[in-house]
Amino acid sequence: MHGEFQEKRALVTGASSGIGRATALLLAHRGCEVVGVGRNEAALETLRDEAAGASGSVVTVVADLTDAEARAELVASHADPQSELQVLVNAAGIIATGGVEETRLEDFDHMMDLNVRVVFDLTQRCVAALRKGRGAVVNVSSVTGTRAFPGVFSYCVSKAAVDQMTRCMALDLAGAGVRVNAVNPGVVKTNLHRNGGMDERSYAAFLAKGSATHPLGRVGEPEEVAELIAFLASDRAGWITGECVAIDGGRAQTCAR
Repeated sequence: MHGEFQEKRALVTGASSGIGRATALLLAHRGCEVVGVGRNEAALETLRDEAAGASGSVVTVVADLTDAEARAELVASHADPQSELQVLVNAAGIIATGGVEETRLEDFDHMMDLNVRVVFDLTQRCVAALRKGRGAVVNVSSVTGTRAFPGVFSYCVSKAAVDQMTRCMALDLAGAGVRVNAVNPGVVKTNLHRNGGMDERSYAAFLAKGSATHPLGRVGEPEEVAELIAFLASDRAGWITGECVAIDGGRAQTCAR
Protein backbone atom coordinates (compact mmCIF):
# COMPACT_ATOMS: atom_id res chain seq x y z
CA MET A 1 0.00 0.00 0.00
CA HIS A 2 2.94 2.32 0.50
CA GLY A 3 3.13 4.59 -2.51
CA GLU A 4 -0.21 3.45 -3.96
CA PHE A 5 -1.21 7.10 -4.44
CA GLN A 6 2.09 8.10 -6.04
CA GLU A 7 1.58 10.76 -8.74
CA LYS A 8 -2.07 11.14 -7.72
CA ARG A 9 -3.78 14.32 -6.53
CA ALA A 10 -6.41 14.58 -3.81
CA LEU A 11 -8.63 17.33 -2.45
CA VAL A 12 -9.65 16.77 1.17
CA THR A 13 -12.08 19.05 2.99
CA GLY A 14 -12.31 19.25 6.76
CA ALA A 15 -8.55 18.68 6.86
CA SER A 16 -7.86 20.79 9.95
CA SER A 17 -9.17 18.13 12.36
CA GLY A 18 -10.60 14.68 12.87
CA ILE A 19 -11.28 12.32 9.99
CA GLY A 20 -10.33 14.84 7.30
CA ARG A 21 -6.98 15.52 8.94
CA ALA A 22 -6.20 11.82 9.40
CA THR A 23 -7.13 11.15 5.78
CA ALA A 24 -4.94 13.95 4.43
CA LEU A 25 -1.96 12.64 6.39
CA LEU A 26 -2.52 9.03 5.36
CA LEU A 27 -2.83 9.88 1.68
CA ALA A 28 0.32 12.01 1.84
CA HIS A 29 2.27 9.18 3.47
CA ARG A 30 1.15 6.95 0.61
CA GLY A 31 2.57 9.28 -2.00
CA CYS A 32 -0.38 11.53 -2.81
CA GLU A 33 -0.26 15.26 -3.53
CA VAL A 34 -2.93 16.46 -1.12
CA VAL A 35 -4.76 19.77 -0.98
CA GLY A 36 -6.11 20.01 2.57
CA VAL A 37 -8.92 22.50 3.13
CA GLY A 38 -10.16 23.82 6.48
CA ARG A 39 -11.04 26.90 8.49
CA ASN A 40 -8.43 26.64 11.27
CA GLU A 41 -5.21 28.12 9.93
CA ALA A 42 -3.06 27.08 12.90
CA ALA A 43 -4.29 23.49 12.69
CA LEU A 44 -3.59 23.41 8.96
CA GLU A 45 -0.04 24.64 9.58
CA THR A 46 0.45 21.77 12.04
CA LEU A 47 -0.90 19.33 9.46
CA ARG A 48 1.53 20.64 6.86
CA ASP A 49 4.44 20.30 9.29
CA GLU A 50 3.51 16.71 10.19
CA ALA A 51 3.33 15.77 6.51
CA ALA A 52 6.77 17.23 5.79
CA GLY A 53 8.49 13.83 5.88
CA ALA A 54 5.88 12.02 3.81
CA SER A 55 6.54 10.58 0.37
CA GLY A 56 3.72 12.78 -0.88
CA SER A 57 2.87 16.33 0.10
CA VAL A 58 0.19 18.51 1.68
CA VAL A 59 -0.72 21.99 0.49
CA THR A 60 -3.21 23.70 2.79
CA VAL A 61 -5.99 26.13 1.97
CA VAL A 62 -7.84 28.19 4.58
CA ALA A 63 -11.43 28.53 3.40
CA ASP A 64 -15.02 28.65 4.63
CA LEU A 65 -16.71 26.30 2.20
CA THR A 66 -20.15 27.72 2.89
CA ASP A 67 -18.91 30.73 0.87
CA ALA A 68 -19.62 30.04 -2.83
CA GLU A 69 -16.76 32.32 -3.90
CA ALA A 70 -14.35 30.36 -1.71
CA ARG A 71 -15.47 27.13 -3.36
CA ALA A 72 -15.04 28.64 -6.81
CA GLU A 73 -11.54 29.90 -5.97
CA LEU A 74 -10.57 26.53 -4.48
CA VAL A 75 -11.57 24.63 -7.60
CA ALA A 76 -10.05 27.20 -9.95
CA SER A 77 -6.72 26.88 -8.14
CA HIS A 78 -6.60 23.14 -7.47
CA ALA A 79 -9.19 21.23 -9.54
CA ASP A 80 -9.93 23.25 -12.65
CA PRO A 81 -11.47 21.44 -15.65
CA GLN A 82 -8.11 21.25 -17.44
CA SER A 83 -6.38 19.41 -14.59
CA GLU A 84 -6.61 15.86 -13.27
CA LEU A 85 -7.94 14.96 -9.84
CA GLN A 86 -7.88 11.37 -8.65
CA VAL A 87 -9.45 11.75 -5.19
CA LEU A 88 -12.07 14.02 -3.61
CA VAL A 89 -12.84 13.49 0.07
CA ASN A 90 -15.79 15.49 1.39
CA ALA A 91 -15.05 15.33 5.12
CA ALA A 92 -16.09 18.83 6.25
CA GLY A 93 -19.20 18.81 8.40
CA ILE A 94 -20.92 20.07 11.54
CA ILE A 95 -23.28 18.70 14.18
CA ALA A 96 -25.82 20.35 16.45
CA THR A 97 -28.21 19.07 19.09
CA GLY A 98 -31.95 19.58 19.08
CA GLY A 99 -35.07 17.61 18.19
CA VAL A 100 -37.71 18.59 15.68
CA GLU A 101 -39.35 21.00 18.14
CA GLU A 102 -36.14 22.72 19.24
CA THR A 103 -34.43 23.05 15.85
CA ARG A 104 -34.79 26.53 14.39
CA LEU A 105 -35.22 26.83 10.65
CA GLU A 106 -32.03 28.89 10.29
CA ASP A 107 -30.06 26.22 12.19
CA PHE A 108 -31.53 23.50 9.96
CA ASP A 109 -30.56 25.51 6.87
CA HIS A 110 -27.01 25.97 8.16
CA MET A 111 -26.66 22.23 8.77
CA MET A 112 -27.93 21.36 5.32
CA ASP A 113 -25.72 24.03 3.75
CA LEU A 114 -22.38 22.64 4.92
CA ASN A 115 -23.25 18.96 5.24
CA VAL A 116 -25.20 18.61 1.99
CA ARG A 117 -25.19 21.63 -0.31
CA VAL A 118 -21.41 22.12 -0.15
CA VAL A 119 -20.81 18.43 -0.88
CA PHE A 120 -23.02 18.66 -3.96
CA ASP A 121 -21.59 21.91 -5.27
CA LEU A 122 -17.92 21.07 -4.67
CA THR A 123 -18.29 17.63 -6.23
CA GLN A 124 -20.09 19.06 -9.24
CA ARG A 125 -17.37 21.67 -9.73
CA CYS A 126 -14.70 18.93 -9.58
CA VAL A 127 -16.36 16.50 -11.99
CA ALA A 128 -14.37 17.56 -15.06
CA ALA A 129 -11.04 17.10 -13.24
CA LEU A 130 -12.25 13.82 -11.70
CA ARG A 131 -13.29 12.63 -15.14
CA LYS A 132 -9.80 13.33 -16.50
CA GLY A 133 -8.23 11.55 -13.54
CA ARG A 134 -10.66 8.59 -13.55
CA GLY A 135 -11.12 9.65 -9.96
CA ALA A 136 -12.98 8.58 -6.85
CA VAL A 137 -15.16 10.56 -4.46
CA VAL A 138 -15.56 9.55 -0.82
CA ASN A 139 -18.18 11.34 1.26
CA VAL A 140 -18.00 11.25 5.04
CA SER A 141 -21.49 10.44 6.26
CA SER A 142 -22.51 8.91 9.60
CA VAL A 143 -24.36 6.05 11.26
CA THR A 144 -27.08 8.68 11.68
CA GLY A 145 -27.57 8.54 7.93
CA THR A 146 -28.86 4.98 8.20
CA ARG A 147 -30.41 4.98 11.68
CA ALA A 148 -32.56 7.53 13.51
CA PHE A 149 -31.31 9.03 16.77
CA PRO A 150 -33.21 11.43 19.05
CA GLY A 151 -31.95 14.92 19.75
CA VAL A 152 -29.87 15.43 16.60
CA PHE A 153 -32.68 15.96 14.10
CA SER A 154 -31.00 18.16 11.48
CA TYR A 155 -27.74 16.18 11.60
CA CYS A 156 -29.56 12.89 10.96
CA VAL A 157 -31.48 14.39 8.06
CA SER A 158 -28.33 15.87 6.53
CA LYS A 159 -26.43 12.60 6.65
CA ALA A 160 -29.35 10.64 5.20
CA ALA A 161 -29.24 13.14 2.33
CA VAL A 162 -25.49 12.54 1.90
CA ASP A 163 -26.09 8.79 1.62
CA GLN A 164 -28.74 9.19 -1.08
CA MET A 165 -26.64 11.81 -2.88
CA THR A 166 -23.74 9.35 -2.87
CA ARG A 167 -25.83 6.67 -4.55
CA CYS A 168 -27.28 9.07 -7.14
CA MET A 169 -23.88 10.57 -7.94
CA ALA A 170 -22.43 7.07 -8.36
CA LEU A 171 -24.98 6.23 -11.04
CA ASP A 172 -24.67 9.58 -12.80
CA LEU A 173 -20.86 9.47 -12.93
CA ALA A 174 -20.27 5.77 -13.53
CA GLY A 175 -20.16 6.25 -17.28
CA ALA A 176 -17.33 8.74 -16.82
CA GLY A 177 -15.33 6.20 -14.83
CA VAL A 178 -15.75 8.22 -11.61
CA ARG A 179 -16.62 6.19 -8.52
CA VAL A 180 -18.58 7.66 -5.57
CA ASN A 181 -18.84 6.03 -2.16
CA ALA A 182 -19.44 7.07 1.44
CA VAL A 183 -18.28 5.99 4.87
CA ASN A 184 -20.71 5.90 7.79
CA PRO A 185 -18.79 6.15 11.06
CA GLY A 186 -20.19 5.71 14.54
CA VAL A 187 -18.80 7.86 17.33
CA VAL A 188 -15.19 8.78 16.55
CA LYS A 189 -12.77 10.78 18.72
CA THR A 190 -12.75 14.12 16.89
CA ASN A 191 -13.61 17.74 17.62
CA LEU A 192 -17.00 17.40 15.91
CA HIS A 193 -19.10 17.31 19.07
CA ARG A 194 -16.99 19.93 20.85
CA ASN A 195 -17.42 22.24 17.89
CA GLY A 196 -21.13 21.51 18.10
CA GLY A 197 -21.27 22.99 21.60
CA MET A 198 -20.52 20.02 23.89
CA ASP A 199 -18.34 20.93 26.88
CA GLU A 200 -15.40 18.79 28.00
CA ARG A 201 -17.25 17.08 30.86
CA SER A 202 -20.20 16.17 28.66
CA TYR A 203 -17.88 15.01 25.89
CA ALA A 204 -15.96 12.72 28.28
CA ALA A 205 -19.26 11.19 29.41
CA PHE A 206 -20.36 10.84 25.78
CA LEU A 207 -17.20 8.91 24.89
CA ALA A 208 -17.54 6.72 27.97
CA LYS A 209 -21.10 5.86 26.97
CA GLY A 210 -19.69 4.65 23.65
CA SER A 211 -18.35 1.53 25.36
CA ALA A 212 -21.96 0.48 25.92
CA THR A 213 -23.60 1.76 22.73
CA HIS A 214 -21.01 0.30 20.33
CA PRO A 215 -21.00 -3.52 20.40
CA LEU A 216 -17.21 -3.72 19.99
CA GLY A 217 -16.93 -1.88 23.30
CA ARG A 218 -15.24 1.34 22.25
CA VAL A 219 -15.52 4.38 20.03
CA GLY A 220 -13.45 4.77 16.90
CA GLU A 221 -10.25 6.60 16.02
CA PRO A 222 -9.95 8.98 13.04
CA GLU A 223 -7.11 6.91 11.60
CA GLU A 224 -9.36 3.85 11.35
CA VAL A 225 -11.89 5.75 9.24
CA ALA A 226 -9.06 7.22 7.16
CA GLU A 227 -7.92 3.70 6.28
CA LEU A 228 -11.37 2.87 4.90
CA ILE A 229 -11.50 6.15 2.97
CA ALA A 230 -8.09 5.44 1.45
CA PHE A 231 -9.21 1.97 0.42
CA LEU A 232 -12.38 3.27 -1.26
CA ALA A 233 -10.33 5.94 -3.04
CA SER A 234 -7.73 3.45 -4.24
CA ASP A 235 -7.55 1.19 -7.27
CA ARG A 236 -8.11 -1.74 -4.91
CA ALA A 237 -11.74 -0.64 -4.74
CA GLY A 238 -11.98 -0.19 -8.50
CA TRP A 239 -15.25 -2.14 -8.79
CA ILE A 240 -17.01 -0.50 -5.84
CA THR A 241 -19.32 2.45 -6.35
CA GLY A 242 -22.54 3.70 -4.78
CA GLU A 243 -21.81 2.07 -1.43
CA CYS A 244 -22.31 3.60 2.02
CA VAL A 245 -19.96 1.57 4.18
CA ALA A 246 -20.49 1.31 7.92
CA ILE A 247 -17.44 1.69 10.16
CA ASP A 248 -19.09 1.97 13.55
CA GLY A 249 -18.10 -0.85 15.87
CA GLY A 250 -21.45 -2.50 15.14
CA ARG A 251 -23.52 0.53 16.22
CA ALA A 252 -25.90 0.38 13.26
CA GLN A 253 -26.79 -3.22 14.13
CA THR A 254 -28.19 -2.31 17.54
CA CYS A 255 -31.70 -1.30 18.56
CA ALA A 256 -33.21 0.67 21.45
CA ARG A 257 -33.01 -1.25 24.73
